[in-house]
Amino acid sequence: MTGEITPLLDPGMFTGIDGVAHLCTGGEAPWLKEYDQVHGEFARLKSGGLEGREEIYRRGESCRGRMARLWGVPRDRVAFVPSAAEGMGWLARGLPWRSGDNIVTDDLEFPSVAYAWREIASLGVEVRMVPHQDWCVGEEELLAAVDDRTRVLAVSQVGFYTGQNLDVEALARGLTAHPGCLLAVDATHASGVVRVPAAVTDLCVSSSYKWMLATHGTAPCYLSERAGEAVRDSCFGWRNLAVWPEQGAVRSPEVAVRPMPERLEPGNPAMLVIMFLERALSHLEAIGVEAAQEHARDLSEAIDAGLRSLGRTVISPSRRPGRSGNTCFLDEDAAALSRRLAARGVLVWGEYGRVRISGHVYNGTADVARVLEVLEEVGTRRA
Repeated sequence: MTGEITPLLDPGMFTGIDGVAHLCTGGEAPWLKEYDQVHGEFARLKSGGLEGREEIYRRGESCRGRMARLWGVPRDRVAFVPSAAEGMGWLARGLPWRSGDNIVTDDLEFPSVAYAWREIASLGVEVRMVPHQDWCVGEEELLAAVDDRTRVLAVSQVGFYTGQNLDVEALARGLTAHPGCLLAVDATHASGVVRVPAAVTDLCVSSSYKWMLATHGTAPCYLSERAGEAVRDSCFGWRNLAVWPEQGAVRSPEVAVRPMPERLEPGNPAMLVIMFLERALSHLEAIGVEAAQEHARDLSEAIDAGLRSLGRTVISPSRRPGRSGNTCFLDEDAAALSRRLAARGVLVWGEYGRVRISGHVYNGTADVARVLEVLEEVGTRRA
């Protein structure tokens, strides 16, 4: 390994990782120490009546603006839904399906993308899973599976299993030949670490507890105007309906649905989590997405080279544009290996026959050297 890779964010800003090589952001990000302050501020505002509530929501709007800038989209097209799965589920519930329609995805997809469509199979809708080739999903193969009856091409920008970073813009260009097909992207393993071209998608959603350094309970979701026109609403509440001030206290049989962003927020979003996310995004915004992306790819290349020198079978892409923060290799007992590494102060994510090493803005050369050193020492032992 050559060249020094310096963390872009001080690891001392996080709880519980002193003396630890934390390389498992692809599973769970570490906790920012500042969140104690954010939690205290939320508690004070929560007890502050109407004025406190208004300030909490003002912080939420600040977070919405930061997400819009991160993804390069208008802020009024970004909503906060409970999870990435709910974003895909909203499409599945709301599109006007017809027998003979189909959805295209791939066989390495995360379950909330691959199986968001299971309830519409009874309508005669086909789910086409494009097979991977040597652990790689080709953009060309995905597009080749699309036809004039394809309603959605649903993919993760970065694959959870291999770390492959799909060319979302190439997919969008390819879909221009099929104007009836929406592009739905789960950016959970991309947002915060590589550039997310949300503006070329129809729906882009991301959990916030991984690379965006927040926690569970909210998932920013971009919705294009085209998708908004194509999908009927399927969940309603006080926030996404025109009840106040239009109706006041008395209900009438008919009520209009509010436009974006409230359209996808039928009730109160998880405002505490959104305040955590707003603070995390302030750091990521200061770093800049291009700097974070290049840093992650530098780490990935160093980890990849080290793994290959140890004789490991790396399944992540070797081309730099295809890299993300995740670098993955095969191991028959990946969970046991991750436990052995954890016992030596190296946190990675091992499951389903592969180990995932995740390098983010608070990692550097020392973390790469440590994971490779410890892996060489314990990698051939049995649990």
